Amino acid sequence: MLMVATGNKAVATAVKDARPVVVAAYPITPQTEIVEQIANFVESGEMEARYIPVESEHSSMAACIGAAATGVRAFTATSSHGLVYMCEMLHWAAGARLPIVMANANRALGPGWNIWAEHSDSLSMRDTGWLQVYVGSVQEAYDATLMAFRIAEHDDVLLPVMVNLDGFTLTHIMQQMETVELGDFLPPCTVPHAIDTANPGGYGTLTPPTEHFKFRWDIERAMRDSVGVIRETEAEFARRFGRQYAPVEEYRCEDADVVIVAMGTLGKEAEVAADVLRNEGIRAGSARIRWFRPFPAIDFGDADVVVIDRDYSFGSGGILAHELKAAGMAPYSVIAGIGGQEVTYDDIAGFVRNRIPGGEYWFGVSD
Repeated sequence: MLMVATGNKAVATAVKDARPVVVAAYPITPQTEIVEQIANFVESGEMEARYIPVESEHSSMAACIGAAATGVRAFTATSSHGLVYMCEMLHWAAGARLPIVMANANRALGPGWNIWAEHSDSLSMRDTGWLQVYVGSVQEAYDATLMAFRIAEHDDVLLPVMVNLDGFTLTHIMQQMETVELGDFLPPCTVPHAIDTANPGGYGTLTPPTEHFKFRWDIERAMRDSVGVIRETEAEFARRFGRQYAPVEEYRCEDADVVIVAMGTLGKEAEVAADVLRNEGIRAGSARIRWFRPFPAIDFGDADVVVIDRDYSFGSGGILAHELKAAGMAPYSVIAGIGGQEVTYDDIAGFVRNRIPGGEYWFGVSD
C-alpha cells in the first residue's frame, strides 16, 4: 500500500506489520511520534500487543529484556539522553543474547540542550554488542525495521538491533513509502534459551574468570555471523519486494577519484554533491554506510576519501573516520552536522574540492 508518512510513522507501521507481542514505551523528542502511533494502532485494534508505558528509558529496555527472555518479540524506541540512560540495559540485552529491536531517533546530547540530529548518541553505544543500521529515507526506515526483526531473531545472530534515523531531518520529514505483505518473510520469534518454567535455570548469574570471556567471544562470533545473515536477509527482501539494499550503498563509485563517505541523511545528500562535482569534471562518488555494526568490509582502491562525521570522540577524532583509518585509509575527516547544523550538498562539494588527505576540518569552526 502506498502512503505518505514521516520517518517516525514508517517505523511504527513496520512495527505493526512485524507483530511484536510487547512494546515498551517512554516518550522523548524527536522519537515520541513512534510510540504514540503504535499506541494508536493498539487502541484501534490494528495491532495486538501488550503496550507498556513505563517510567523511564531504563525501565523501557528492562521491560523488553523481560519480554524477550520469555521468547516473544519485543520493541521499543528512544533518542539521545534516553538512549544513554538505557546504557546499562543495552549491555544486558546483548549479553543475554536477546533479539530486541529498537528505533533510535539520532539527537545531540547536552549540555547545551539540543534536540536536533547528531550521531553521538548511538555511536557512544557502539561497543554494547548491538547491531546498528543507519537509514536515509522514509522508505528505508520502514524496510530496515522489518528486516531488523528477522536479522535479530536469526539463530546465528540472536543479538539486538538498533535502527537509527536522523532526528527531525528524517523522523519528521514526509515522503512516499510503500508497505508490504510480509507473508512468511518474518517467521515467528523463537529464542532457544527462553525461560521455561518447566525446566528452571539460572539467568545472569555470576560468571568466573574461567568462563566470562567465553560469553564475550560468543557475542563477537554472532556479530561476525550476522554479516552473512544481513546479506541473505537483504537479498531475500529484494527478491520478494523489489527494493535492494546493501551494507554500503555506493553511488557512482566505479571510476571515482574521490569518494564521500557518510551515514544517514548526509549520505543521501552526498549523492547530490557527487553529481555536482561530476558536472565540474571531478570524478566523485559517494558511499553511505548503512550497517555500522558489524562494520562492513570496504575498499575504494586508490581513490581519495572524504568522510563526514556527525559526531566526535573528544581527544581522538571523528568516529567514522577512525573506522576507515582502521581499514587502512587516510581520509580527509570532516566534522559537520553536529547538533543539527545545516549541511547542504554544496557544502559537501566544497569539502571535496578543498580536501587534504589525512587532515581534519570542523565545518563552521576551522574557517
